[in-house]
Amino acid sequence: GIAVPLDVRYKVEELACLFADCQPKVLVAESDLLQPIVPALPRFDSIEHVISLGSGYEGKFPSYTEILAMGSASGVEVEPVPDDIAMIAYTGGPTNHPRGAMLSHGSLIIHAMASAYGLQQTDKDIVVLFALPMYHMFGLASIILTSVNKGSTVVMVPGTGVSIGSFMEAVEKEKATIYLGVPYIYALAVKVAEREGIKNDLSSIRVFGSAGAPLSVDVIQQFKRYYGYTIADIWGLTEVISHITCPPPDGTGKLGACGKVLPGWELGVVGEDDNELPPNQTGEIVVSGAIMKGYYNNPQATAEVIKNGWLYTGDIGRVDEDGYLFLSGRNKELIILKGQNIWPSDIEEVLGTHPRVARAVVTGVPDKLRGEIVGAAVALKEGEVATEQEIKQFCQQHMADYKVPRLIVFTDSLPESVATEISRESLRDYFSTLSPP
Repeated sequence: GIAVPLDVRYKVEELACLFADCQPKVLVAESDLLQPIVPALPRFDSIEHVISLGSGYEGKFPSYTEILAMGSASGVEVEPVPDDIAMIAYTGGPTNHPRGAMLSHGSLIIHAMASAYGLQQTDKDIVVLFALPMYHMFGLASIILTSVNKGSTVVMVPGTGVSIGSFMEAVEKEKATIYLGVPYIYALAVKVAEREGIKNDLSSIRVFGSAGAPLSVDVIQQFKRYYGYTIADIWGLTEVISHITCPPPDGTGKLGACGKVLPGWELGVVGEDDNELPPNQTGEIVVSGAIMKGYYNNPQATAEVIKNGWLYTGDIGRVDEDGYLFLSGRNKELIILKGQNIWPSDIEEVLGTHPRVARAVVTGVPDKLRGEIVGAAVALKEGEVATEQEIKQFCQQHMADYKVPRLIVFTDSLPESVATEISRESLRDYFSTLSPP
């Protein structure tokens, strides 16, 4: 079977896009998460079985406990081989043009072994899983699968409300040794230290790691000042499983670098002519090795990013003479908010379905705490009136909450220089001049 992890915050409309693409046969979910989906099930012809985790649909759907009881230890008829697809991981969330990265069993194993190698992880390690969902490859592969591979212990701390206090309490109580998170968590930790000081003993930790979004040098330095640790800034993307670079876990890497490439992958930097660039020259980062087999059901999108065995990541950076990777930006329109990938076109399409909206342009706006936030310019149909709150409420009904624009401006209030021909770049520059929300 091929697994397709889903974000629990997706709305039915978003799930419909993914279901239409991957045509799932079985849906497994906790009872309370099934509630909004059940009325829409007749729309999804491919789903033959629904398995409920919990008692909310007792008698209507088989429970997970019942499924286990029906099983046997006789094994499967066809053993999977390393090149078989293990899962489809959708990048950037649902879209009318889904990008589901096909990841093989072999690639997942390579990542688990390589991640452990980079972090020097063993069965003695206690890893905290906090504010990293297990439908995200960073949480699933870099923490769960790596820990299973090495026999480490995983301590799960609910991330609801993102309570830094509960995280630090867990580190102290469990004597945790590794924490991997996104830059947002470290920025919050710095704010807590500035405001309240550090109340817990974190001395058991030997590695703090960060991935999922750019980590600013300022946060690295502030975290070092307050907590005494150098954050290991690591880099990767769903199409290569998860992170594939790692600095030395003892903090002796280069400031601002994402470490060196791990065993199982090869890094390169190419110019606009696709020729490889020498060390310290900036270009697009390309990767070969244990990469995805392609985007499911999307050969055109696959051909755009995989060329001659190399994955073109869309991230811009350089590799120095010692093999250290330095990031400087990206050439994709992707918005990265607290480690979550968001395609502006997805939000634009939803806004375009509002009965009073003629057109919308969406962009990412730099934000010190979150990395980026979502900003939108909305053009209303002639004679129509709408409020910012109304637009936000409409978005909340039709998309995951983290995609809802935090900044909304109506085009008639934009400066003429921006409103003449609204582009994502001009809108991003305009929002950057405003006070942070």
